[in-house]
Amino acid sequence: MTSTFILTILLMIGLFFFLRGSIKDRTQIVTLKCQDTEDNILSYLRDYFINRSYQVKAIDTQTNKVTLEGLVSPSIFLTVFLSFLAGCGLFCFALVLSMLFSTESTTFLALLILAPIAGFFYWKGSSRVEQVAFRLDSEVEKSTDTIITIQAHRDELIQLQDSFPFQYSVEE
Repeated sequence: MTSTFILTILLMIGLFFFLRGSIKDRTQIVTLKCQDTEDNILSYLRDYFINRSYQVKAIDTQTNKVTLEGLVSPSIFLTVFLSFLAGCGLFCFALVLSMLFSTESTTFLALLILAPIAGFFYWKGSSRVEQVAFRLDSEVEKSTDTIITIQAHRDELIQLQDSFPFQYSVEE
C-alpha cells in the first residue's frame, strides 16, 4: 500500500510540473534566408502580424529591427482540459488516501473541489503580452537574398512558416 502511495505522490508531482509548464514562455529565434527584396518581405510581415492583432511597439532604423506586441488570450479548451486532468489526479490521490487510511467515508473526495484551481492557474498565467521582434538584413555577396531573424513564441513561428509565401530556407 505504501508503494502505491509513493507512486501516486510522484504522479501528482508530475501533474504539478505539467500544469506549471502550460504557462511557460516558449520564445525562440529563427533565421530565414529568403530570395526576395526587403520591401516585399517587410510589407508581408507587417500585414501578417497586424492581421494577428499585433501592434508596432518600436522600429529601430539603424539595425532594421521591428518590435511588435500583442495580447495572447488563453485557450478555453486547454483550461477545461487542465482542470479535468487535475480532477483525475486528485480523484486518484483521494482513492489512495482512503485505501491507505482504511476509511469508508468520502471525506478525501473533497479534494476534488481543488481541480478548478488548475484551470484558473492556466487562465491567469497564459494571458499575457507577447513580443515579436524581427530584423531584415541583405546578404553581401548576393543582393537578392534577405536574411530574416525572428524572435517570437514557438507556435507563432510555426504558423508564420506555414503561411510564408516566399521561398525560404532555415539557417542554423
